[in-house]
Amino acid sequence: MRRMTYRRSVRSLALITAAAAIGTLGIASAPAQPGAGDGVGDTEPKTPVAVGSGGAVSSVDPDASAAGIKVLERGGNAVDAAVATAAALGVTEPYSAGLGGGGFFVSYDAASGKIRTIDGREEAPLSADEKLFQENGEAIPFAEAVTSGLSVGTPGTPATWEKAVEAWGSKSLRSVLAPAERLARDGFEVDDTFRQQTADNEERFRDFPASRDLFMPGGKPPETGTTMRNPDLARTYETMGREGAGALYEGPIADDIVRTVRKPPVDPDAGRKVRSGDLTPKDLSGYEANRQAPTHTRYRGLDVYGMAPPSSGGTTVGEALNILERSDLGELSEKQLLHRYIEASRVAFADRGRWLGDPAAEDVPTKELLSQRFADSRACLIKDDKVLTSPVAPGDPRNPADCGSGDKAAPTTYEGENTTHLTTADKWGNVVAYTLTIEQTGGSGITVPGRGFLLNNELTDFSFKAADPDVHDPNLPGPGKRPRSSMSPTIVLDDGRPSLALGSPGGSTIITTVLQTMINHLDRGMSLGDAINAPRASQRNAAKTDLEPRLWESGTRGQLESLGHSFKQVPELGAATAIQPLPGGRWLAAAEKERRGGGSAMVVRPER
Repeated sequence: MRRMTYRRSVRSLALITAAAAIGTLGIASAPAQPGAGDGVGDTEPKTPVAVGSGGAVSSVDPDASAAGIKVLERGGNAVDAAVATAAALGVTEPYSAGLGGGGFFVSYDAASGKIRTIDGREEAPLSADEKLFQENGEAIPFAEAVTSGLSVGTPGTPATWEKAVEAWGSKSLRSVLAPAERLARDGFEVDDTFRQQTADNEERFRDFPASRDLFMPGGKPPETGTTMRNPDLARTYETMGREGAGALYEGPIADDIVRTVRKPPVDPDAGRKVRSGDLTPKDLSGYEANRQAPTHTRYRGLDVYGMAPPSSGGTTVGEALNILERSDLGELSEKQLLHRYIEASRVAFADRGRWLGDPAAEDVPTKELLSQRFADSRACLIKDDKVLTSPVAPGDPRNPADCGSGDKAAPTTYEGENTTHLTTADKWGNVVAYTLTIEQTGGSGITVPGRGFLLNNELTDFSFKAADPDVHDPNLPGPGKRPRSSMSPTIVLDDGRPSLALGSPGGSTIITTVLQTMINHLDRGMSLGDAINAPRASQRNAAKTDLEPRLWESGTRGQLESLGHSFKQVPELGAATAIQPLPGGRWLAAAEKERRGGGSAMVVRPER
């Protein structure tokens, strides 16, 4: 579709997307919703698309989505529902998110038309320096860092929930935590994904008695269909609801967190070497979740808002969109479109690696990275008949020069891929996109004894060592520094009103998942459900582009290889959730059909 007709086309899409999504995904009717009963813990079937009124929630898990819906039914707004959903995910998806982690919260306020954000990223101890993960000048083995107290940053999730609810919610923190508290106490049904993730962590969990006893009752991963309970977490939620988030930053729970990091409680018979961290009471008590301005760029006449640094999501998605702005992607063949998408991603990741870090410690040119002038100076690198060679050198956003370099090329450093994302909306038109994490699947593997939650290993998102000693790396550790993230919660406005909200887990592949989903929907005209479930590619300034099986097996791969592209097959990329407003105060919620076991989209009053 051409740019000059784009805005009208988006409105047309909104009119037909519900029917198209339901028809394409084979959904005869909207999913069963929690009704007069409790609505939490009685597992709902996973449904990837739901259409209706009264508000909507989309997450990876039906119990979590039901928790958010219950809060909406009781008069809560989208912010309340987002926190309720996130807290429930801390019960049912504890290996991806929870009280021991952090994240980024983006919300739209219908009354003011403003986008607000909270940076709840984890923070390094005040004692940390750039050699945090080095010994004798060399990076320590990644496997040793992953399962350690050394990798644990000060959690930001509790502070994020409290700040969001107090600033923009309509319910008390205690009331929005209540569904998750009940879910933790009464239990949820183990699905195949939970069982497999437990099995994947079995070796680590066995070495930590608190993790083993909580997640492997009976000494082995729970069977699919059995009930999993977490009474310790229920008590922690009850304490947090009564005393506030401060209970996790000062007092007995905070003391337990510090003790666990400084002396990880390893089974005496375990042969594992577990490094201690240096988290202190001062690190916890001094933590703040920061309200900050969102990133902003224009694309096809729409306003795209995302998360500013230390997340690299808003700037990198925004730069790639700006690079693609001059291309009429809707008129291209799949080969041509994927080529330009891959190359725009490659270039944007080159700039991300050189310039993105914690703005409290680094001079990050956020505004310049999102300028159309800079994007145009980088777009000239992309040719229709050949492929750029990675690593591509970064540009200089403060002094853009066509096809010019701002520094030497350096490889993209590693980032873990496991996180979770949720989107919510309410009957008043408020919207939230929230991505949260504990980093690795299972985080550090270390559960705080008696408290029911895993600690993050988020500090491994720092560069252990500069990829090239001659190129400044803005993502080396430092005192109180927040590691760079790729989390990309995104809200798109059309004439000041929500058009789309989305996000995904997946480490650095989050950026490409969000970017490709937006292109599928906005440029290719796919319904939101189809845009999410289309096969994905991910290029992050690497020698090879990751491809999901459906693209790997397609004829398009061969066409792209003829241009010089090189590919690596991966099982899946990301696990997006999204929400879109429809006419008449209705909402469409969409989630994955298959990735990570499929997602759960729900609305308060479904259409039948």
